[in-house]
Amino acid sequence: MVQGDTTRNTTPLVSVVVVNYRGADDTIACLRALTELDHPRLEIICVDNASPGDDADRIAAAVPSARVVPSDRNLGFAGGCNLGARHANGTVLAFLNNDARPHPRWIDAAVKVLRDEPTVGAVASKVLDLDGERADFVDGGLTWFGMGYKRHADTPIADLPKAEHDVAKDVLFATGSAMFVRASVFAELGGFDDDFFMFYEDVDLGWRLNLRGWRVRYVPDSIAYHRHHGTMSAVDTPDSGRETFLLERNALCALYKNLSDETLATVLPAALALAVRRATARGELDPTLLDLASGVGPPETTPVPVSRGALAGVLAIDAFVDRLPSLREARAEEQAKRVRTDADLMPLLRKALEPAYPLPRYLAAHDILTEIFGIEQTFGKRRNVCVITGDTLSSRMAGPAIRAWNIASVLSAEHDVRLVSVNPMVDPPPAPFTVTASTRQGLTEHIAWADVVILQGHVLEMAPSLKHEYAHKIVVCDVYDPMHLELLEQGKDAPDDRREADLAGVTRVLDAQLRRGDFFLCASERQRHFWLGHLTALGRLSPQLYDADPTTRSLLAVVPFGLSAEPPRRTGPGLRSALGLADDDRVVLWAGGVYSWFDPLTLVRAFETLSENRPDARLVFLGMKHPNPEVGEMDIAARTRRLAEDLGLTGKHVFFNEQWVPYHERQNWLLDANCGVTTHYEHVETMFAFRTRVLDYLWAGLPIVTTDGDAFADLVREERLGVVVPAEDPGALADALERCLYDTEFARDCRDRIAAVAERFTWPNVLRPLVEFCRDPRPAADRLPGADHLAPAPPLSKRELVRRDLDLVKSYLAEGGPSELARRVAGRVRKVARRRLGRG
Repeated sequence: MVQGDTTRNTTPLVSVVVVNYRGADDTIACLRALTELDHPRLEIICVDNASPGDDADRIAAAVPSARVVPSDRNLGFAGGCNLGARHANGTVLAFLNNDARPHPRWIDAAVKVLRDEPTVGAVASKVLDLDGERADFVDGGLTWFGMGYKRHADTPIADLPKAEHDVAKDVLFATGSAMFVRASVFAELGGFDDDFFMFYEDVDLGWRLNLRGWRVRYVPDSIAYHRHHGTMSAVDTPDSGRETFLLERNALCALYKNLSDETLATVLPAALALAVRRATARGELDPTLLDLASGVGPPETTPVPVSRGALAGVLAIDAFVDRLPSLREARAEEQAKRVRTDADLMPLLRKALEPAYPLPRYLAAHDILTEIFGIEQTFGKRRNVCVITGDTLSSRMAGPAIRAWNIASVLSAEHDVRLVSVNPMVDPPPAPFTVTASTRQGLTEHIAWADVVILQGHVLEMAPSLKHEYAHKIVVCDVYDPMHLELLEQGKDAPDDRREADLAGVTRVLDAQLRRGDFFLCASERQRHFWLGHLTALGRLSPQLYDADPTTRSLLAVVPFGLSAEPPRRTGPGLRSALGLADDDRVVLWAGGVYSWFDPLTLVRAFETLSENRPDARLVFLGMKHPNPEVGEMDIAARTRRLAEDLGLTGKHVFFNEQWVPYHERQNWLLDANCGVTTHYEHVETMFAFRTRVLDYLWAGLPIVTTDGDAFADLVREERLGVVVPAEDPGALADALERCLYDTEFARDCRDRIAAVAERFTWPNVLRPLVEFCRDPRPAADRLPGADHLAPAPPLSKRELVRRDLDLVKSYLAEGGPSELARRVAGRVRKVARRRLGRG
């Protein structure tokens, strides 16, 4: 795949193509605005699209730095842009409508993304009206019948959430009024489709880019201002029907070219039928006009009036049929070169089932066709997904909140998502989904709204409605954190009775989740084995569930903690500036909190040994104070500080950052480090733990030193990403740290291997099982209505009852002798008594 020759070290030549239609004044103003941009390498090309009079001469005289390319016929927007592209020399092509004006950073913001993100093939600019007050393009969508549309068009920017217009995102297409594309990619795809003339040529190009594996990235800092439909007078008048004709024809052409065989077979018949109904509804044609058999229509010789709108729709289908031979060739090429499935692109369609036109007869046909042809099953249904966390949502999020945030982010591409915290929010970052806090009582409203509820921690105990009036709701339980195992270690200093009570309480919380959930997420294969045992002990591994899925993957999936798909990029100062460390200091980073199940004491002792021979070695603890105010400091943190102080290391070789680093700034600290470390004790929590801080080390490409015993230790050892050491061995730990810090060849090889491993842990990859589940969410097989109402067994005869009781007596005697038998008999008597009293 050709990616163009834009590089990080070279400012690319940008060729801006402007097409002139009967509007020299507008075009001259647009070109002059372009000349005022300070991009150092800019080529301006104006295609004069067979405009009448002296437009071309006026433009050349007014803006001599622009190259005017004349066309002897009107090629439309698509053909005009293609002609300009053929005369361009730039490695980046930009297209700007002649009635648009660029913001000073229009080019620079777009080029930066193309330079920094090699998988982005095109940039969609944010397009506002000329006053900058209303949206023209801030996102795009596509209906199942092929009509692209601008989401939020003509909406006041002040009325839109910032996340809708001010956050970069992948989109299906960029609007042709202001967009950028790599010149080599544009050539590879053959540019815009000339046959489209105008309308949906930009949708078709973006669709093809995505199918071939390129991303189209909406960049909100690349801004243009546009007078919508300012050029339409060149091809249309309000009553001509030309616009309707082009919209209808081009939508069908785009569908035919770009849908897979399977999807097209379902969609095309319904799209053709809907186009006819759109034409008749638009033209207000009464079907009884030709219903001669009913006797209610006019005489057969009476002319029937047909509006331009109705005629345009029908003629568009006729023109589509004429184009099928050439479209067949174009389709063959696109299908042969596509690398992504229709399903992969569904999130970019946004709301594919949108009817688009509010005409009563049309809406009725839309409902009939989508049902009869199974369009909803083909294009998927956006669902209401509520993600509930007990952690604080803020700029300084800890692990559970980070995980919930990314679950919401990935799912929001396909569904309407609410991320709800039962803790107060503190300035959370902008998001393309709803973010809110709720009281325990308020959770019921969010649960009532949701089709799927995803929860973690103690949330189920705060939402009893999920066990009662909303027991039918689909519930996903995220059990990536075995809380009861953590508590065994965390509560070691508490009195035994308190520890037992706390452990029993947490276990009840987990039991309730495991009984209620329809789908479960765990962090590793080790955890999966653990939770399968727990589910089996609770009776969830029932015959119904096993018969439905012997693998149990539909019940319990491995979804590790993830990392960003975007590589870390410095946005500000990091730990060296904050803590006063020198540029040549060798830094080991402890990226996360200090909790009871970790072993920072051995690490500090190892650093005492290391610092004797390596005076430039530094150990940094990233954050001592947890961002959730309900999580207090654990005793191990105080002990770590005391030990470092007693050994004379604090402020010299060991540094404590007291405040939690904001989530969106942590990359600056990671990029200042040379090595990442995590140390822990050898106990049961370690066996099933998933250390999320190690993912940050993978993200930043840091060689890893870790204690043996957990899942990440296995990964580090198998993939050779660093060094694995025994628990509580300061000598081995010091040697491992020295190797990662000072053996440059070893560290380089670790970083090379880390880059490949990190890709497996990006959030879009690790969350695939959850994404698939939410596309077709269903109750677990043993929670389906009537699943536990099996046909009753025939009643036992008296002889069989006696034999059963004798077998039980033998079993009780074998288990515990006469005392066990007496205990069991007493229990049976109590049960009988309760039943007779009506309490059993």
